[in-house]
Amino acid sequence: MGIHEFVSEIIEQNKDTLVDVSNQVWRFAETGFQEKKSAQLLVQTLKNEGFTVEEGVAEIDTAFIGSYGSGKPVIAFLGEFDALSGLSQEGGQVNYAPVEKNGNGHGCGHNLLGTGSLAAALAVRDYLKENELSGTVRYYGCPGEEIGGGKTFMVREGLFDDVDFALTWHPGSRNEIMSMASLACYEVYFKFKGASAHAAGSPHLGRSALDAVELMNVGVNYLREHIIPEARVHYAITNTGGFAPNVVQSEAEVLYFVRAPRVSQTESIYQRVCDVARGAALMTGTEVEIDLASALSNVIPNTVLEETMYAQFEQLGVPTHTEEEQQFAQAIRQTLAEADKKVEEEVDRRLAGKDLADVISPYTPASNVFPGSTDVGDVSWIVPTAQCMTACEVLGITLHTWQIVATGTTSIAHKGMMHAGKVMAATALQLLHNPELVEQAKAELVERKNGEEYMCPLPKDVKQYQVRDYM
Repeated sequence: MGIHEFVSEIIEQNKDTLVDVSNQVWRFAETGFQEKKSAQLLVQTLKNEGFTVEEGVAEIDTAFIGSYGSGKPVIAFLGEFDALSGLSQEGGQVNYAPVEKNGNGHGCGHNLLGTGSLAAALAVRDYLKENELSGTVRYYGCPGEEIGGGKTFMVREGLFDDVDFALTWHPGSRNEIMSMASLACYEVYFKFKGASAHAAGSPHLGRSALDAVELMNVGVNYLREHIIPEARVHYAITNTGGFAPNVVQSEAEVLYFVRAPRVSQTESIYQRVCDVARGAALMTGTEVEIDLASALSNVIPNTVLEETMYAQFEQLGVPTHTEEEQQFAQAIRQTLAEADKKVEEEVDRRLAGKDLADVISPYTPASNVFPGSTDVGDVSWIVPTAQCMTACEVLGITLHTWQIVATGTTSIAHKGMMHAGKVMAATALQLLHNPELVEQAKAELVERKNGEEYMCPLPKDVKQYQVRDYM
């Protein structure tokens, strides 16, 4: 039996377990660093499958590593399982129907992501065992991808230092290799403290923290003209200081995301934003506390691994869909704006007029920079890393929407999840049998870093991401 047949058979044999795990994580819908039920479910599943599990790694309650086997190569599959706030939605529905007002929902499909990586780990585990091969397969349970960046903490603690290569994926609406760089990102809270006073009777005695926040935002908006065009800076006011206009606000807080193509660029812009904050404090007679809560490095693509993964994808093909699945997809498409429906066909003309992707998009190595951020970036600085995407969603859907949550429990999503597991497992086994490719991938990583060594963007005193009360 060939590799592709083997991994397909093993993953299909585990289908009931995998679908059940994915659906349970979907129902738990726990946000970053709060994923206690989700993490425990995955931990227990790994233990049931014979993996040795180390829990609470990197001093994070919901971070863990499941290991099977021994020796080289050490293969890492990255799993995520955090949901998003405010995206509660009934599964399998084609209309907006929250389960709980302002509740959580898996609007990025991480219930699928974590389970698809588990599928790959199980298949490689069985292959090593059946063929009595040397090698270690690890499942990394990575919390807080959406906010906080659990992988960055795990990388900082050296948990990837002995890994030979890492593979992961993301649910999407197309079948493709995710060959792109991303933006490094700093998540920073600026908390201003002033003095309260009666806003009419004695305003001269007050020092408005809210004024400081507003002036900071104005200053940063002027700063945008003078930073590189690839950078992104955006903010949300997380504390306005109260709801009474006749009281000078003595405290206020604003959360900033500062992004740029490389960590060094992000650091430079971050320092300038901090200067603007200090200037706003001077202008208002307030004090400012700067809290760098989390930070993510940019993704470094790896062509050697991606070409290997693309070859496996082509061998395995893509899932087929039933008439019922096509009808569901068509109904979901009716909820989308016309502009959204055309986005996919601009990427691949073969998708024009379709509701579900039925082809593999052409592979173009590192063709652009994804204007978002992921903590996969920190892993990619330490170990060669590759990612794929499989069609778990309807064409035209954007991430972080109720439509993603609604689709997350359907057979469409489960087929894409299982297929991602097959692609990753087959890729890992090809690399296992061709160690020269692994060495080439490592050499490519060194070349792409161009002499720049990994600098963890997290300060050493940040031990764990602090979840805020309003989240």
